[in-house]
Amino acid sequence: MAWYKVGATEEFAGKTGLAHFLEHLMFKGTGKVPSGEFSKTVSRNGGQDNAFTSSDYTAYFQQVAAGKLALVMEMEADRMANLKIAEDEVNQERDVVIEERRSRTDNSPPALFREQMDAVQFLSHPYRVPVIGWMRDIESLTRADALGFYTLHYAPNNAVVVVVGDVEADAVKALADRTYGAIPAKKVPPRTVSVEAPQLAARELVMRDARVSQTSWVRTYAAPSYQYGDSKLAMPLQVLDQIIGGGTTSRLYQTLVVEKKIAIEAGSSYGGDGLGPSTFGISVRPRNDDPAPIPAAVEAVIAEVAKNGVTAEELTRAKKSLKAAAVYARDSGEGLANIFGAALVTGRSVQDVMSWPDRIEAVTNGDIIAAARAVFVPERSVTGILLPAAGPPPPGPERP
Repeated sequence: MAWYKVGATEEFAGKTGLAHFLEHLMFKGTGKVPSGEFSKTVSRNGGQDNAFTSSDYTAYFQQVAAGKLALVMEMEADRMANLKIAEDEVNQERDVVIEERRSRTDNSPPALFREQMDAVQFLSHPYRVPVIGWMRDIESLTRADALGFYTLHYAPNNAVVVVVGDVEADAVKALADRTYGAIPAKKVPPRTVSVEAPQLAARELVMRDARVSQTSWVRTYAAPSYQYGDSKLAMPLQVLDQIIGGGTTSRLYQTLVVEKKIAIEAGSSYGGDGLGPSTFGISVRPRNDDPAPIPAAVEAVIAEVAKNGVTAEELTRAKKSLKAAAVYARDSGEGLANIFGAALVTGRSVQDVMSWPDRIEAVTNGDIIAAARAVFVPERSVTGILLPAAGPPPPGPERP
């Protein structure tokens, strides 16, 4: 895998989607590899390849037999420095991305809803912009935009290469020196982590769509990450996420679905891996499409945790589940490469990854309480409701 320290957050105003657009164009060609031949060459040698873009990074990967490692590293290094794209290829690929936006986002009410939630959640941080970009911006992207972004950010000193498999470290290092090491370093713009504007009041979003068949209720709270804000809360928040919303034994599911029977699904989500701010999210599918009883029930669950913490049994079970998931993720080469690549490209270290199970084990009930009290602040929340086009209005704030 070749990971670049550039993602959607480095784009320019009016050019959203540029990082993802360039990811597509990276498969075109160089002076050595004709246009469209990169993936065909990988396939002819029994492998597969792809790429993905996030807010914080762009990554390219190949899965091949160990004996083909030199081939794919040579091709990857070649397109790091020698990308060539024709105007007609830019036009064709722009159309591909436009169709991707239509099919995956515009034709999906939940995807549009998540996009709107991000735009409401973040006032000033680039995380408010979708990685694929806004349609009007995508339509305006040019060959000059793509090559300018490529020239600015694609360099060996702005990348992390991860190799997982039946290889020897010294041999891989020598191969990296011969391929990537032959490319001159560049003066890459320093990464600056944007600071999100303080949230002073709770925000609400109501979205209706005729294609929606079932109501969704979501609440997110502004939260720190491993690299942003009060980072010592990131580990307790991971454990708290597992206890509050991790599956059918979680507090949210047991309370809202099993006991109160006011929901058919309930869970939570937290990810602390980004360079910027994170969120702690709670999502519920109300029974009978009635969101009215959901807010009070959710608030009671989180208030109890913030006041009294969790039980020893819950804490032990959550830690075991998280550590088991980490072990399973490492069962595949792809999983290992993703774990280490995502960490290294966002400023963490190999030691951070290796020590993660021990740091999870060290989380205490006091840590959980501190994290809950710091994050579950009503004024720093966003509540969203996705509704069918017709139906009763959602519950609003009580008026005196």
